[in-house]
Amino acid sequence: MLTPLSHDDPAGLAGFRLLARLGHGGMGTVYLARSASGRTVALKTMHPSIASDPAARTRFRLETDAARIIGGHHGAVVVDADPLAPAPWLATEYVLGPPLDDAVDLCGPLPEESVRALGAALAGALAQLHASGIVHRDLKPSNVMVTAYGPKIIDFGIARASGDDRLTRTGSAAGTPAFMSPEQAVGQEHTAAGDVFALAGVLLHAATGHGPFGTGQPADLLYRVRYSDPDLTGLPQALAPILGPCLAKDPAGRPTTHDLVARLHGGQGHFADHLPDALLAEKRCV
Repeated sequence: MLTPLSHDDPAGLAGFRLLARLGHGGMGTVYLARSASGRTVALKTMHPSIASDPAARTRFRLETDAARIIGGHHGAVVVDADPLAPAPWLATEYVLGPPLDDAVDLCGPLPEESVRALGAALAGALAQLHASGIVHRDLKPSNVMVTAYGPKIIDFGIARASGDDRLTRTGSAAGTPAFMSPEQAVGQEHTAAGDVFALAGVLLHAATGHGPFGTGQPADLLYRVRYSDPDLTGLPQALAPILGPCLAKDPAGRPTTHDLVARLHGGQGHFADHLPDALLAEKRCV
């Protein structure tokens, strides 16, 4: 959601003119910005207060690398970046489409056909990422942008190389409790199978309007993620045997992204053909 620039925001950065704020968090601020040539971008910057932290800089560099790897088909095209700048920044294309959580708020739970097309596309995106040795670690509805040409995965702020535990202390959890995997919830290694767990939660939200473990305080959510069965209420009957195994507590029991692509959708038609009219009519989706 666009908000006006604050009095503390600069007028420009790295040759881009800042137009508005797109988001603000613990790591930095994302601006709607425009290049000298007139291209509109999403410009992510790191807070100066943490720019001196080597771990934060490493995360930002990995985010930039992951965004380049996933590319423009499944993500936002990287226009330019400087993760080594005194205040690191990343400029990507401004994706024209609502986040998945906003789409569900707008249209209600998506029909099964839409969920299948969405799931197959996202599973393919994750497969591409995993093939390059990167795991996302924070897949959730707000990190999936829905466009008429397909979903795009954004925000790789805690993505990292598979098997690299330098940025995660044992016993600490990084991610979004409502959609993280059981192993991630206890600070263990989050592999490609953890992204599959999160994907199932995202698709459950798309199909039902709720996540697999409800809402509440982070500690309550983390407990349910580790010990409770997922809530599949409202999930179309044909999707239950596909998404249910993805939410297995044991990572070894989950299907692969390639399995999901094959089981979710046959690939016929354009992505927009599988979206409800109300979502296609949303001005941010075309």
